[in-house]
Amino acid sequence: MQEMEPESKMQKQDSDFITEKIKQRPVNKKKLLRRTLFTAAMAVIFSLVACLTFLILEPVLSNWLYPEEEPAPVEFPAETEEILPEDMFADDTEMIEAEAEAQPQPSPSPEEAVEPEEQIAQAIEGIREEIAGISLDMDDYTAIYEQMAEVAETAGKSLVTVTGSVSGVDWFNAPYESKDQTSGIIVAKLETELLILVNYEKLVDAESIMVAFGTGEQARAELKKRDANTRLAIVRVPLEALKSDTVEEAVVADLGASSSGSAMIGRPVIAIGSPSGIPNSVCYGILTSSSLLNMTDSSYRLLGTDIYGSRDASGVLVNTKGQVLGVIDNSHNSEDMKNLVSALGITELRKVIERMSNEKDQAYLGAHGMDVSLEANENLGVPFGAYITEIEMDSPAMLAGIQSGDVLTGIGDKEIRTYGDLVNSLKELKPEEAVKITLMRQGPEEYVKMEVDVTLGILE
Repeated sequence: MQEMEPESKMQKQDSDFITEKIKQRPVNKKKLLRRTLFTAAMAVIFSLVACLTFLILEPVLSNWLYPEEEPAPVEFPAETEEILPEDMFADDTEMIEAEAEAQPQPSPSPEEAVEPEEQIAQAIEGIREEIAGISLDMDDYTAIYEQMAEVAETAGKSLVTVTGSVSGVDWFNAPYESKDQTSGIIVAKLETELLILVNYEKLVDAESIMVAFGTGEQARAELKKRDANTRLAIVRVPLEALKSDTVEEAVVADLGASSSGSAMIGRPVIAIGSPSGIPNSVCYGILTSSSLLNMTDSSYRLLGTDIYGSRDASGVLVNTKGQVLGVIDNSHNSEDMKNLVSALGITELRKVIERMSNEKDQAYLGAHGMDVSLEANENLGVPFGAYITEIEMDSPAMLAGIQSGDVLTGIGDKEIRTYGDLVNSLKELKPEEAVKITLMRQGPEEYVKMEVDVTLGILE
């Protein structure tokens, strides 16, 4: 066999070297997994940072690009006192006297001379004779009640029925739903919502609140603010949740005045809402009493009537003009008058309703008090001011060292002459505000002036 020449042998070796296969480096799966996880983690972190930045900057940018106008605060018109008939009669008498003095009179003969006082007396006597000559029959009596029914119907357009619902499971694992109803009154109609004043006792545990309007439409409401002293609350209903005809027919209540107090006793009133415990019921009667309720940092007028109603009565008292005099609340009645309809005077409630409507908190001192009478001042030497009868436990007043028997005579730069002055001053202050209170404390021989620093809390 012929041997291969050396030159061809060298070419074959070179060819074998050139065609040699080079192996790839093996994949490190653990390292690849770590890189994948690291990349995913960084992506998550980047997303979280981006979301957080967006959440922080979005309101700022939105307010800068599209500034929203703050809703106008709820304010009630100034209170107007109702002119009583005797006041009108007195005004007429003064007018007659003024006209008699201004009108030139011919010189009468001595026989015809009549004093101005006698002319006035004769005019008044003539009016009384005319009135005495009017006799009323049953038709007139019926007409009076028909007119009162019209007043009740007109005022009733401001009323709604508020229902609080609670659901749960009984002992036998059967689902149930409990509902509690009360009458509410529309106190404000804003651009976006209706505000309704209601008794909060019926809604304490409510999981949902429904409001039924006079048109028959129902809408869901939510609690806006409540007051611990009066147990009243404001609930709101968005206008977008109501039909246009319901919004148009919703009438804001006309708030009257209850500050006349004893002057209103004996006047006719109408109880509307649920005075008998039944929605949309109406009762007629007269005001029989007017007293003051001194509560924590507040004072309210309690109007009593001769109307026999339900112990769970709700609604409002209105006068013969349809103006609201008070919000029905029988919880302050004595044991022997549980079923007689009573109401908290609207004059004292105005500021409370306004504060709740604007979602503001009330400054809390934690004191009960009363006025210092003239007799106590003259005979016992008690200085005029807010006489403290009770201090709430752990209240700002207690922590500042104020005691029962102290007489508060100043708060900040305002002088306090009555307990009402103290109540009004607290309504103008804000929670967490530090104020200096001036008081007089009974010493061994006389009252001693003191000053204490108080940081007000929040009435809840």
